[in-house]
Amino acid sequence: MSHQHDHTEGTSEKNLFITMLLNFTITVVEIVGGIVSASLSLLSDAIHNFSDGIAIIVSYIAIRLSKKPRTLKYTFGLKRAELLAAIINASTLIIISFFLIKEAIGRFSNPTPITGNLMLVVAVVGLIANVIGTLLLKKGSGQNINIRAAYVHLLSDAVSSLAVIIGAVFIMMFDITWIDPTLTIFISIYILKETYDIVKEAVDVIMMSSPAKIDMNDLQRTIEAIPGVRNIHHVHLWKMNDSDIHFEAHIDVEDVPVSRTAEIREAIDQCLHDSFDINHTTLQFECDSCSRKALV
Repeated sequence: MSHQHDHTEGTSEKNLFITMLLNFTITVVEIVGGIVSASLSLLSDAIHNFSDGIAIIVSYIAIRLSKKPRTLKYTFGLKRAELLAAIINASTLIIISFFLIKEAIGRFSNPTPITGNLMLVVAVVGLIANVIGTLLLKKGSGQNINIRAAYVHLLSDAVSSLAVIIGAVFIMMFDITWIDPTLTIFISIYILKETYDIVKEAVDVIMMSSPAKIDMNDLQRTIEAIPGVRNIHHVHLWKMNDSDIHFEAHIDVEDVPVSRTAEIREAIDQCLHDSFDINHTTLQFECDSCSRKALV
């Protein structure tokens, strides 16, 4: 069995903490501004910011759990806590988005006078805070699905704040109040699209699907080209989390001394790591002992 670890530098806990404080501060400002100005899109932005703060707390807890050592009960450790956090955060955004769409539709039949200038000032403050937050989390979002879910929360809020600013300008210049619920609907649809991909990816990992970037047939051809290997079968390939890809298989070898299998194993490990970024392998060597030799 081989364990080759790839330790990537993630988002620092300090950045998560700063982003959380920013979001809770902006939430309070936008709730007050939304109530005073009667802007639904500003209130929707406030709710998104509040959910961002909660999302970051959930992400932080998941990161701490994922670092806990393995135990006899949790032999893999708690690495998948981050996947659960990603699903929780993305699902929360989906629920909020549907709620805001419902509220926005109601606003079309019951329009409310909106104070555009206050809406504009508060939205600008929110945009600045959200841009800072996205910059703090951007680096880690490419390496970790949990951080990516929190990052999408913040990115969607930055887009939301920008839309609110545009809406405020139109209300101030042309008194077009229907643009407020219209923007709310477009913002919510945008968020639904972004979160769907995160939920799908996290569920795929939890269901132990093979990584999309790895072609199983190509993997088979590559390993069976290694001298001494007749075929591979009974293969299992899955992701434990964003950074750990596991592979296990039966390796049918030629009639060679047992000592040769160590050399073959090292060649397979190196091949899997270099060509497919697989860092955990479990190999069972045999010589024509399985009656069924299907790949999976």
